[in-house]
Amino acid sequence: MNDFLSYIEHEPIHRKYHHNQLTFSMMYAYSENFIQVFSHDEVVHGKGSMLGKMPGDNWQKFANLRLTYAFQYAHPGKNLNFMGNEFGQFREWNEKQSLDWHLITWDSHGKLLAMMKVLNHIYKDNAPFWEIDHYHTGFEWIWCDDADNSIVSFVRKDDHGNQILCVFNFTPVVRHDYRLGAPSRGKWKEIFNTDSDIFGGSNVGNFGEVWTQDIPWQNRQWSLNIQLPPLGAVYFRLER
Repeated sequence: MNDFLSYIEHEPIHRKYHHNQLTFSMMYAYSENFIQVFSHDEVVHGKGSMLGKMPGDNWQKFANLRLTYAFQYAHPGKNLNFMGNEFGQFREWNEKQSLDWHLITWDSHGKLLAMMKVLNHIYKDNAPFWEIDHYHTGFEWIWCDDADNSIVSFVRKDDHGNQILCVFNFTPVVRHDYRLGAPSRGKWKEIFNTDSDIFGGSNVGNFGEVWTQDIPWQNRQWSLNIQLPPLGAVYFRLER
C-alpha cells in the first residue's frame, strides 16, 4: 500500500523513475498472507481522499483511480477498501459527517461506482484471482521491466488451468499495437477494461478478444498484439 500510493501520486511522466515501487511487492508476497488495503488510515488526518491523491485533471484523476482499483484486485492478496473509496469521494473521511452519497448522481462518480460493482463480480466469478493467491503458482510476471512506458503485465492462475492476463498502463498515452508475450496459445477474451465509456473512459479496447500469434516474444513461444488504453487496465481470460 505504501509503495503503491507513493507511486500513483507521481505525475505519469515521472513514474518510470519509480517503477520498482510497482514490482517490489512480489519479492515478499508469499512470505505471509497479505491483505491489499486502502483503509481508513489513508483517508484521514490531512492525507486526503483516494481521489484527491490522484494527479492530473479531473478525467485523469478518475482514470488513475479506476486503474488503482484494477491493480489492487488483480494483485495477489485479499482486498479491503474503506467506505467512500468506491465512488471517489472528493474530501477525506470525517467521522462527524455522513459520506457524500449525493456524488453518485454525478456522472463521473456514478460511473466509478458502476465499475466497482462490475469489478467485484469479475473478481468473484474468476477463480484465478483468489483460489491460490497465497501460493506462487497463482501468479506469473509476463513483463515487469517496461519502466520507460510504465507498463506491467502478469497472469493469474487457478488450480484448474484457467488463466487471466492483466495489463496495466500507468501513463495517459494510448499504446497501439503493444506486443506482449502470451503464456498460452489461443483466444483471449477481454473481460474487463477500466477505459470503457460506461465507466467514464475513452473506450480504447480490443473489440472483445485477441488471438495469439506465432511470434515469440518476451521469452514465450506466442504473443498478443493489443491496444492498451490510457491510464487503463485490461483483463483477458483464456478461452478454451
